[in-house]
Order: sequence, then structure tokens, then C-alpha cells
Amino acid sequence: MCWHCWNTSLHVLSEDREGKRVRAAGLWTTMDRNRSHSVKLNDGHFIPVLGLGTYAPDAIPKSRAGEATKVAIEVGYRHIDAAYAYQNENEVGQGIREKIADGTVKREDIFYTTKLWGTFFRPELVQPALERSLKKLQLDYVDLFLIHMPCALKPGEELMPEDASGKLILDTVDIRDTWEALEKCKDLGLAKSIGVSNFNHKQLEMILNKPGLKYKPTCNQVECHPYLNQSKLLEFCKSKDIVLVAYSALGSTRDPKWVDSDSPHLLEEPVLKAIAKNHDRSPAQVALRYQLQRGVVVLARSFGEKRIKENFQVFDFELTPEDMKAIDGLNRNFRYAKFDFVAHHSYYPFLEEY
Repeated sequence: MCWHCWNTSLHVLSEDREGKRVRAAGLWTTMDRNRSHSVKLNDGHFIPVLGLGTYAPDAIPKSRAGEATKVAIEVGYRHIDAAYAYQNENEVGQGIREKIADGTVKREDIFYTTKLWGTFFRPELVQPALERSLKKLQLDYVDLFLIHMPCALKPGEELMPEDASGKLILDTVDIRDTWEALEKCKDLGLAKSIGVSNFNHKQLEMILNKPGLKYKPTCNQVECHPYLNQSKLLEFCKSKDIVLVAYSALGSTRDPKWVDSDSPHLLEEPVLKAIAKNHDRSPAQVALRYQLQRGVVVLARSFGEKRIKENFQVFDFELTPEDMKAIDGLNRNFRYAKFDFVAHHSYYPFLEEY
């Protein structure tokens, strides 16, 4: 992937929206309209640079994820990020199928991501887990299949298997063996691309250096926002032709199950608010645009129609180098999702600097 082309093309697209230029020479001339907001993965497939995140706390009805998916597709999103662990793939799949049925999109227009939960890391459980998601979705394949985190949990139907004392029951599985099972899913056509999530650079290297590696991870989806800008991990991923995908890019849902209630509110950050005012934009739009200009694929989670539309309006303005430097300066290596529940796992990823 050409990172210079990524940034150049974002700039060209901004001019296109303002009517100054219709189409630029180079990367985007070979893409159809649906790929004009996309970047090429190391396996040749394209991933849209802006996606809708579908995670929601338990208090929010699962149906909201399906409704948000339909709104997002109508607005122009073509990248839908979900997971088995979110427990709403029935609803998200229904939303996608309804927009296919009414002619808004074709299946090949949608880039759908799901993730392998820790209870299915044993190699013989990987393909059945993906097939279970496909059955819920009523789709023939997913576009991207990720290992949700490097830490395996006790196999079974419980998302969070606990012992009698309430302690999470872990499992020991070599993530390289899990990766081989993902490679087989790709060979079978059940997943177009495969990747990982919440991996540190050493865990990525474990896979990259695996004897007999057939496919490199196409991407690593991690928490990434101005308070945790992941600059070292981003540079490492770029050097290996792995796309960094940002979740919690606007802060967090503040779900008490995962996030401390006293965590800072990213979108109340004065620096973001000042930059947003200068561009006549929202702090959320600035936070998303920041990632795009760094070469990061970014996910925006919202179930409200107004916010879904607003979050998509990030291709027609550009942050200045001074803006980018100021936002870089906000980094404090603050993590909303610490995954404390697997902190005692040997593969716990967040003890490394990046």
C-alpha cells in the first residue's frame, strides 16, 4: 500500500467535493465510486477508510444496531464493523440484507467485518465459529475476519466463562495455530481477508515470523484516538504493510462493563473544540479526519441518524499541519478499554509499550 497515495488521494477527494477537480491521476482513477474512499490491503482487497462500529452496551436494544446499519448504508457508509461478541449480528445482517433487497447496494458494495471471540481460539473451533456468524448474518462470506484479541478463553457457549468464585476461566492456545485456522477460512472463501485486533507489535511478529505463513494479517484493529494515538504501533504496521484500524476513535461508549466512569470525555477536549471551531466542524469530525490523514482506517460508532450523517462528512475538509501537530500533542497513552478481565493471561497485549 502506498501511504503517500493515501494522503494525496484524501486531499484530491476534498477538492473533488468542492468542485475544483473531478478526478485525479493516479490511485483513484482505477477505482469505481465505492472505492474512492477505500485503501488497498496487502492481499489485494479494498477496505473503506471510514466504517460504522456496531458495538453497544447491553442496555441498548439489539434492534438499534440494525436500524443504524440501514441508516449508515443510506448515508453512504460501505464498511460495517461488527463481532460475534457484540451479540447483534442477526440484527446487523438483517439491516444489510434489507438495503440489498431494496436496491440501495449490492453485496459486493459492503465491506463487513466480524471477529473471532476468545472461546473459539482452538483451531478446530475457528471455522464453525465463522459459519455460525454467517448463519446469523445470512451471508455467504465476510470481507474481514479478525482474531478479536490474543487471549483465549475456555471453550463453550458462555462469552465470559467463569469459575465458581466468579473468576474468568482462561485457555492456552498458540495464536499461530489460531491464525492457521483463519488462513483455511480464507482459502475456503468464507472470509475475503483476515487480520487481528488488540495485538501488540511482538504478537504481530509472532504471526509474521511463523514458519509456513500463508497470509500476512491485513490489519490490526486497536483502540486509537488523540489520547492514545498509537504512533509507534502505527509506524510498525506501516512498515509491515498492515493497516491500522482505529476503534473508540471518538472516545468510548463508557460502558461500565469495560470502561471506568471517571474516564475523560475526548470530545470535550478544548484543543479539539478549538480546531473544530476554526473549520466549522464538530470535535468528532476533527477526531475522525485526524485518523484519515495519518493513514488510519477509522470506525465511528453512533446509533443516532444525525450523528451517523455528521460522522460521514469528513472527506470535504483538511486539517492543517499545525492542527495535526496540536492533536498529536494530546497523546497521554490513555486507554479506555484496558481488558482487565484478561490481565492475567500470558498473551495480555497491553504490557508492551506498543
